[in-house]
Amino acid sequence: MGDPVIEGLDVYRVGGAVRDAYLGWPVNDTDWVVVGATPETMERRGFKPVGRDFPVFLHPETHEEYALARTERKSGHGYTGFTVHASPDVTLEEDLARRDLTINAMAETPAGRLVDPYGGLADLRARTLRHVSPAFVEDPLRVLRTARFLARYAHLGFTIADETRALMRQLASSGEIGHLVAERVWAETEKALSEPTSAAYFRALHDCGALAALLPELAGNERQLDTALDRLDRLPAMLEANERRRWRWARLVEHLDDETREAIAERLRQPRAYRDLARQAALTRWLWQASALDANGVQRWLDAIDAWRRPERVAPLVGLLQREAPPHAAAVARGWAAARQVTPQPLLEAGYRGAALGEALARERRVRLAEALGTA
Repeated sequence: MGDPVIEGLDVYRVGGAVRDAYLGWPVNDTDWVVVGATPETMERRGFKPVGRDFPVFLHPETHEEYALARTERKSGHGYTGFTVHASPDVTLEEDLARRDLTINAMAETPAGRLVDPYGGLADLRARTLRHVSPAFVEDPLRVLRTARFLARYAHLGFTIADETRALMRQLASSGEIGHLVAERVWAETEKALSEPTSAAYFRALHDCGALAALLPELAGNERQLDTALDRLDRLPAMLEANERRRWRWARLVEHLDDETREAIAERLRQPRAYRDLARQAALTRWLWQASALDANGVQRWLDAIDAWRRPERVAPLVGLLQREAPPHAAAVARGWAAARQVTPQPLLEAGYRGAALGEALARERRVRLAEALGTA
């Protein structure tokens, strides 16, 4: 039985839902394009308008998005510099033509008939990321999106078509990349950090010259960049899936100094959680690079990561040590277990107060650390 809300409308499932279905991946979100309709038609059928920049509506029951077919014309810089034209005379093929990659420019009728005017299915089967049209160069965000799709699918054997790489280099050299707002750059980067092969995102941006414009602190030294990208999957064991993004970012920038890391964070307007973990990873880097550990050094590290007030930070950072220097990880775990047994209560009963209490706590912890590390 058909859906009475869309009955009589010329509607097509589009974009990621079609792509992922043909890949055999789960389809979580479905977007639709409506051809030949007006906003008034949609509202009469009970659709709720939600589009700010172009006509998008929510189905009254499924709450899936239905957008009126539209075209775009370049009218300024950046990904926002477009004039949108949505009207009943825009065809499905014209709507699909404005999309970035052929694998994202396929459509299906509700009955499952494929509409593929730009060869998306062939590229999907050939594991190729290819631009739909030369209009690719009008939107610098497509450089980041293409790199992100590579990060998603590289483990399946996908590559970027040579002609698409050429357009990415053209966009990077044109200066258009510099017109992207920080929020969009970070949004794409954060998504890429969740993808199966996140290093591919940064490598693709570096290869086309975009990384030098967006993250020159990383692009300046190719050897350091390669080393940093190799660290992205050397993460603590047993991380929740939603934590991997923060840890990958921390590993990417842990070799940079505090001032440089903070400058990047400010420029990209990163959330505080990313900044804090990057700093903790940088501090932990000192531990795993040390030839030997002593009580003073481990205590400075525990103080620096605020371990006494935030003890939950220690285990995952020790997990990071485990990936880089297992003997150091074992030693720090022993030291932490011993030092955290020191409590203020006996010292309070002995009459310590204020600064004297803090100094006594530190001394006692250092003694326990030295004993556990075998350096007493």
